[in-house]
Amino acid sequence: MYLQHFGLSQLPFTLTPNTGFFFGLAPHVEALQVLQTALETGEGFIKVTGEVGTGKTLVCRKLLNDLPAQYHCAYLPNPYLNPKELRWAVAAELGLSLPNKVDQQQLTRLIHERLLALNHQGFHVVLVLDEAQSLPDESIEALRLFTNLETENCKLLQVVLFGQPELDQRLAQPKFRQLRQRITFSYGLRPLTWDEIHAYIRYRLAIAGYQGPELFTAADIKRIAKAARGIPRLVNILAHKSLLLCYGQGEKKVRTRHCLAAITDTEDINLQHKVSVSRLNILLVVLLAAVALVIGLNSDSCCGEWVTQISEIK
Repeated sequence: MYLQHFGLSQLPFTLTPNTGFFFGLAPHVEALQVLQTALETGEGFIKVTGEVGTGKTLVCRKLLNDLPAQYHCAYLPNPYLNPKELRWAVAAELGLSLPNKVDQQQLTRLIHERLLALNHQGFHVVLVLDEAQSLPDESIEALRLFTNLETENCKLLQVVLFGQPELDQRLAQPKFRQLRQRITFSYGLRPLTWDEIHAYIRYRLAIAGYQGPELFTAADIKRIAKAARGIPRLVNILAHKSLLLCYGQGEKKVRTRHCLAAITDTEDINLQHKVSVSRLNILLVVLLAAVALVIGLNSDSCCGEWVTQISEIK
């Protein structure tokens, strides 16, 4: 691809949440601080929500990687499970190997015994669920019942929920009021500011091995930030496409036309910005055509070349 062209050792703007690229942006650091503080209390549910692409899974993986040795973590990346499947998944994450003939009552008892054993060994058990907005209603209630397991001094299980804003909407229903009262800490991930995106792009390029002059101008980063609405995943997509276009034209510095083309080609970007770019292109083409008529230029020669150049910025 463009690695050798720009002197990179790896792709800087992939979509996979890679903790090796964790930058320590304010919303992500604040979320981790809330999580760490909440886990130290040893009780209740902890909830982190954010729009699609704001970095929830990255924060989740960073948390899992940085948990101290006294924590035993059970991680469920896909919690679209009914209560029975949820219990079996938790049992597996706790290291229980059980025959299929075990009924649900026995399974719950064995999970309780395993949690007690881990507690006696000095472990704090944390159940982490990513994409928690996908949990069926019955499984949310089963999850709440898990947190009823306790000793006289402490809860045997803490639950961390990572989810999209739909999770907040679901938990706001009256039937989940008992669970809501057990949410001791929560945090909402916000989009990034322009300054944060500027630093974010530079940092990822540096981690990927880039050592040359600035690839993106400040003005183009502002365009990307506005089009992406501050969402890191969309920033990655736009920056990656811009580099591809730059490489395809054999250039060493990203131009505005590369960024605008990437914006126009990308789904779910700032539609207002996308429409304004398209309208600008149309107005320029119409203006050039009018000028050609007035001065009598041959539309197949000079004007045709101008129109072709302008259309390249779409």
